[in-house]
Amino acid sequence: MKAGFVSLIGKPNAGKSTLTNTIVGEKVSIVSWKPQTTRNKILGIANGEDYQLVIVDTPGVHNAKNALSKYMMKSVEKGQEGVEVVVYVMAADKRIDDKDIEYITKFAKGKLPLIVALNKCDDVDPTVIPEKITQLKDIDGVDSIIPISALTGKNVDMLISRLLELMPEGERFFDEDSYTDKSMRFMVSEIVREKALRNLDAEIPYGIGVSVNKFEYKENGVVNIDADVVCEKQSHKAMVIGKGGAMIKKISTQARQDIEELVDGKVFLTLYVRVKEDWRESDFLLNQLGYDIKDLR
Repeated sequence: MKAGFVSLIGKPNAGKSTLTNTIVGEKVSIVSWKPQTTRNKILGIANGEDYQLVIVDTPGVHNAKNALSKYMMKSVEKGQEGVEVVVYVMAADKRIDDKDIEYITKFAKGKLPLIVALNKCDDVDPTVIPEKITQLKDIDGVDSIIPISALTGKNVDMLISRLLELMPEGERFFDEDSYTDKSMRFMVSEIVREKALRNLDAEIPYGIGVSVNKFEYKENGVVNIDADVVCEKQSHKAMVIGKGGAMIKKISTQARQDIEELVDGKVFLTLYVRVKEDWRESDFLLNQLGYDIKDLR
């Protein structure tokens, strides 16, 4: 039996959350084309007949500009604690820049094995991949470089095989039927936030948080959920609601469909739009919205 923890790191929008979901086989992390979608350190649990891989999906590595982004970068640092392997995920359809080299070199100098996963390899000319591998293979401390497609699953089995080779013998850390360490409330809030990210204009989502106020199972098996969609400006509130309530209805409908799959039952979802100015700069409001600031002090 092999069991251990794997940390996924990389720049925003590299595909870490998609890779987490693919390895686990369940939707653990929300996915969006917009960068910095993941805000918390999220555990995805992949169970095999003779192994358990606990995947730590971390926010994208970036320069912190406010209290929320500082929290996110602390989550990246925390994501390296207690793991056996670090996987640096980078997009093959982007050029390898100085930041990539800096980050890979930094993590390769650590005590943990570092694997580079060249993601989105299906999106580039096949001749590009060997060139990128050549650029990276001379960095001291890199264990291996594996081209993958997290979206289609291409070569993900190769990545899992290498991870298992690096894992110690041991018992499972979580029950065999678990696939995440997060609560149902957290998963619901992330699903709602994902739908907001997918539907709203680019300037709004970074200022959006979601707080689940009520989550209750009724005797008839229906789940009643009330949640606040929090934005920073009054002008944003109007955009989140949309003309005649069309946008918030669209977000709610899409979220409800995913939540019904999550709970395997019927869901009544009610969303309220609230304005809390500059909540990303407030430790108090960040804690209210589920970002446990004290854990990262």
